[in-house]
Amino acid sequence: MIKITLPDGSVKEFAQGATPMDVALSISEGLARNVISASFNGTTIETSTPLTTDGSLTLYTWNDDEGKKAFWHSTSHVMAQAIEEKYPNAKLTLGPAIANGFYYDVDFGDEKFTDADFKAIEDRVLEISKEKHDFRMRSVTKAEALDIYKDNEYKTELISNLEDGTITFCDHSNFFDLCRGGHIPNTGIIKAMKILSVAGAYWRGDEKNKQLTRVYGISFPKQKDLTEYLHLLEEAKKRDHRKLGKELELFHFSQKVGQGLPLWLPKGAALRDRLEQFLKKAQKKAGYEQVVTPHIGQKELYVTSGHYAKYGADSFQPIHTPAEGEEFLLKPMNCPHHCEIYNAKPWSYKDLPKRYAEFGTVYRYEQSGELHGLTRVRGFTQDDAHIFCTPDQLDAEFKNVIDLVLYVFGSLGFENFTAQVSVRDLDNPDKYIGSVENWEKAENAIISAAKDKGLNYVIESGEAAFYGPKLDFMVKDALGRSWQLGTIQIDYNLPERFDLTYKGSDNELHRPVMIHRAPFGSMERFVAILLEHTAGNFPIWLMPEQAIILSLSEKYENYAQKVLNLLENHEIRAQIDNRNETIGKKIREAEVQKFPFMLIVGEEEEKNGTISVRRHGDAGKSNQSMTIEEFAQLIQVEIDKTLKQF
Repeated sequence: MIKITLPDGSVKEFAQGATPMDVALSISEGLARNVISASFNGTTIETSTPLTTDGSLTLYTWNDDEGKKAFWHSTSHVMAQAIEEKYPNAKLTLGPAIANGFYYDVDFGDEKFTDADFKAIEDRVLEISKEKHDFRMRSVTKAEALDIYKDNEYKTELISNLEDGTITFCDHSNFFDLCRGGHIPNTGIIKAMKILSVAGAYWRGDEKNKQLTRVYGISFPKQKDLTEYLHLLEEAKKRDHRKLGKELELFHFSQKVGQGLPLWLPKGAALRDRLEQFLKKAQKKAGYEQVVTPHIGQKELYVTSGHYAKYGADSFQPIHTPAEGEEFLLKPMNCPHHCEIYNAKPWSYKDLPKRYAEFGTVYRYEQSGELHGLTRVRGFTQDDAHIFCTPDQLDAEFKNVIDLVLYVFGSLGFENFTAQVSVRDLDNPDKYIGSVENWEKAENAIISAAKDKGLNYVIESGEAAFYGPKLDFMVKDALGRSWQLGTIQIDYNLPERFDLTYKGSDNELHRPVMIHRAPFGSMERFVAILLEHTAGNFPIWLMPEQAIILSLSEKYENYAQKVLNLLENHEIRAQIDNRNETIGKKIREAEVQKFPFMLIVGEEEEKNGTISVRRHGDAGKSNQSMTIEEFAQLIQVEIDKTLKQF
């Protein structure tokens, strides 16, 4: 008999060779019907894998991320089968699950795979699925695997890097594929599938290799789930920040300026400035001091910090000056500069903590294929701050930063989030700098603070920065997509590398602890995510313009100007549309521009000293007549609803 420990801590005994599905059946038939994947002692296995030793078993359903991963990976096998049937000369490479769905990279040779081919493959996938073929793993020798794939240079390259005795194939129907495992019980569970797009992808991500066709797809256990997902995709297209940014005249990209280098237009610059002022006000209350650092630094600065060793090869290349041997780099990070600001004078424990904040622009050379609107750029501004404190102050300072991050989220409508404690990968210590002792202190400090603040958090191994662990906030937007926004890091290592000190109460020199934090992360990426989350309907306090005055005809231009002046006295941002157009057209265009309020003025309004107020999105509803003072109160109520107190 073997002892199987379940996630709730209970232990059950089974005959040696029992499978995860047997365990599920012993719990309930309902669970067995829904189980589609499993892991044993932390390793993903099939639901049909015999269990031969004591261990911990986790069963996954579609509702679990690991269950979806197995479901989507299994569907990639079925799609590969369908592709191979229709394109017998195609060479299959890899087909992993991704965050939403899966892809398979295929070398189609001289043949083309386009949108017109999608439906035939989708139909064949569903035909194969209905046949309810079991997924079965089998081991093969390295020699057998190389012989089987002798005509597929991609698979042979993968096999060449594997050890004999570790190579497995997955079979279903008359199809097999090189695979490590992690599948659903059978194809019959796949009820709906859609090919979403195709794109070019270099083999193994190397531009020197051949470009393959990456076929993206997604699948579900119910047709209605696919229908809902496709609806969300359509909504996402409408909310695409690149589309909205152009419509709302926020930002622009120019090939002459360079890829990944955004140009902020007047409305976008005003939006950014409001975000900056919002955070600066909160930071001032929290005791931060603003600093400014250059856009470049000597190469030696980043060698000292460790950034050059980690990122130098993939960053912008050094800038050589007329002086022999002098090299500068475009600033990839603000923290080395802030360390040098701290080093500008000696400090006592009585002076700490020191909190330096900067909206600092940094530069990183992202590959052109990875650039995407504002979410992946080569030049971006971080709302960076670095806190230098004593070890005794660390817990309180870290919790204060958590409060600041939560204030930012609350004021901008991000209510649905989880926290992720990102720790080092114990199996890859070479990825990190610093002593094990310092890493353990930092990781324990973050976990303790997250617990004390009552955060809903998970621990993710291998996600730490190279110099320290961090607390990342994973935010879900209005479409249910997850984004990493806001990060707080504890760092014992940079203070050592820069020889930062303070004089303690014992009159001896000690090392401060450094906290890195950025509630927005990068202004560019944050604006992109906020645009898509709100569909351009920002909180009223943040809107570039809170109202537009629409005059019924040129006769009322003077009154429209009077209204604008009164609104400005109340610090309400507005503009006038005096064009010789119909009021209907003006309203339609104001709706597209996302003006929260349209203020219509004509003969009656001028006579009564009022405005006719129409809200964005209130088509078919009656306009409200009110005075400027009443409208100003309405705006203030709207602001108070969204802008939290810090």
